[in-house]
Amino acid sequence: MSSVLSAALRPHLSRPSWLSPKVFRTEVLAGLVVALALIPEAISFSILAGVDPRVGLFASFTMAVVIAFCGGRPAMISAATGAVALVVAPLVKAHGLDYLVAAVILGGAIQVLLAVLGVAKLMRFIPRSVMVGFVNALAILIFAAQIPHLIGVPWLVYPLVAAALAIMVGMPRLTRAIPAPLVAIVVLTVVTVVASVAVPTVGDEGALPDSLPTLGLPQIPWTLDTLAVLAPYALGVALVGLMESLMTAKLVDDITDTHSNKTRESWGQGVANIVTGFFGGMGGCAMIGQTMINVKASGARTRLSTFLSGVFLLILVVALGDVVAVIPMAALVAVMIIVAVSTFDWHSVAPKTLKRMPYGETIVMVATVATTLATRNLAIGVVVGVLTAMVIFARRVARLVEVTSVLDPDGTTRIYSVHGELFFASSNDLVGQFDYANDPENVVIDMTHAHVWDASSVAALDAITTKYATRGKHVEIIELNKPSARIHDTLAGQLGVGH
Repeated sequence: MSSVLSAALRPHLSRPSWLSPKVFRTEVLAGLVVALALIPEAISFSILAGVDPRVGLFASFTMAVVIAFCGGRPAMISAATGAVALVVAPLVKAHGLDYLVAAVILGGAIQVLLAVLGVAKLMRFIPRSVMVGFVNALAILIFAAQIPHLIGVPWLVYPLVAAALAIMVGMPRLTRAIPAPLVAIVVLTVVTVVASVAVPTVGDEGALPDSLPTLGLPQIPWTLDTLAVLAPYALGVALVGLMESLMTAKLVDDITDTHSNKTRESWGQGVANIVTGFFGGMGGCAMIGQTMINVKASGARTRLSTFLSGVFLLILVVALGDVVAVIPMAALVAVMIIVAVSTFDWHSVAPKTLKRMPYGETIVMVATVATTLATRNLAIGVVVGVLTAMVIFARRVARLVEVTSVLDPDGTTRIYSVHGELFFASSNDLVGQFDYANDPENVVIDMTHAHVWDASSVAALDAITTKYATRGKHVEIIELNKPSARIHDTLAGQLGVGH
């Protein structure tokens, strides 16, 4: 009996996968690599937002730690991001840091509200071509962000970058026990320090904090006027953050062949931003570059790597700031170049793929990439891509509507058969496919193979009926399916057609 009970309880008492020595080592090393990669990014985004580097670094710490517990996508990295920095920069310039903190807290609350309202379900409306465009644009932006670190620098930077790239390309062929990016960072740091090579370092990017973040409230007037100032920026933080996070989560789902809880990820991002705001951070969202380092380059798969990336980040910048400061930027630039190259979907631009791909799919991908690069905002690129896909889809479906007709044997009734989906784009052409002048007195419109979706379609059917009625002819619409009949019965004759 005891053995049976033990077997029944064993699945519930099984330890988490990250407690396995092999998995634990992978997660710890991945968290360390991500933490190292986060430091220059957080400092750069702080400068972009117009705040002290400490604000971005503390935000990256709190975002990573909180999302490790609250997020819906294991192994995904959230921290201070460039997209959020672009949104809040005008607010910081006009009103200062306290308004930024308040906007982040309000933005987090909006994200929680949107999660409750089911915003994650909207992900199903993002087509694959937009996703491919998102990934490709992101890879290009990651690569482009490294170019300033390669211009106007000592010539020794270039062989260092090349050496780091060689390590990251060649080492996985020998062993994957230790993440290649970590080896590249350590080797280049040792070489530059021992040889006293004068090249740009992490310390050159900005001052590192020497104390822990503190909890507090933003010092702002709590009035409706203040809310009016904060609301547009808070909404921008919420929408941009959610869009990038959910898109990144979907990408990681595809890479790891696992499913994530998008609703939990949505409110998890909100909670993380609220906590970050109370600790004086600049807010953020999922970071695809660091996530790719964690998932693809380092092989992490659990929440432990996300949690440790935040913990290691705080330890590195506060306790080991002097050590971190001497890491050459060449090493981190090489890591991000590898991330960019591995992130880009090269298959999507192969000549064979482009030749086989439908014309509209390619247009959507290009629109997404072009808009993202022009605005340097992934959220705007995704919105434009989705809208482009909607227009192309509507045009494609509209062309699939066909109308055929037959005359009954006695010549007194013309029967029209409508095939396809009737909505605003397709129904406009429906009216012109009937012979009002020459048809007999009785006309039957058979809707067996059609579906009515909106008021525009009902208005088109009303217009057809009215045109026949002015000629003294009778029209009967038959075989509407239940949803079509419901909308037709509700709106027919109520849309002002013919008046």
